[in-house]
Amino acid sequence: MTEIPLRVYLLDIEGTVAPLSLTGEVLFPYARAHFKEFLREHGGDADVQPDLALMTEENRAETDPVCPRISGAPGPPFGTWETAALNYLLWLMDRDRKSTALKSLQGKIWKAGFESGELKGAFFADVPPALERWSQQAKVAIYSSGSVEAQRLLFSHTTVGDLTPLLSGYFDTRTGPKAESTSYRLIAEAMGVATSEVLFFSDVTRELDAARTAGCRTRLVARPGNPPVEDANGHRIVTDFIGMG
Repeated sequence: MTEIPLRVYLLDIEGTVAPLSLTGEVLFPYARAHFKEFLREHGGDADVQPDLALMTEENRAETDPVCPRISGAPGPPFGTWETAALNYLLWLMDRDRKSTALKSLQGKIWKAGFESGELKGAFFADVPPALERWSQQAKVAIYSSGSVEAQRLLFSHTTVGDLTPLLSGYFDTRTGPKAESTSYRLIAEAMGVATSEVLFFSDVTRELDAARTAGCRTRLVARPGNPPVEDANGHRIVTDFIGMG
């Protein structure tokens, strides 16, 4: 029987190609410290207004009774609206909510940090050479809850230089939740391949379950600093990418 060729390496970021601490100890604190200044200085920008409108819609649809509420429409002068929006954004971050509006706004803040040199993407040592190998024989794509914009910044401003020439696609929650199989079918379609030709790497079993249900091949990544996995649910475990591909 002819083996199905592998045409796409699909990678999660946190806990897979970068330490979990990258977000929790570097990126999130940076965004948190700059949100107030960002809303005040850029809330009226044309590329920020859609994010604020979406954030307001998400806030209106939120069912948690303790959620900070935003009233009125975003637009200068911000005043009370700014305070309410800031409280809501921090509330989302405290709960690690996968809000599309939050992720997009964070990405814009990180952009300034990466471009100024304050922020740098730090990856596990085996990742850059693996991306180099894989990109020569297949496509390499990223699927993360962080926005596509943030992904591009992370891979273009790293401690070892610009890695984006090695990547062929970026996907975030706008494609769909990572724990839903439909998301992986959409990614395969966007990459022009069958799901059986996709190998997805993640440190989260439920994401791998969804990818496998869609027909993808999977690897459970066990990196230093990741929580121990009690049940791999049949996914092959790897500790690094050395010798793969």
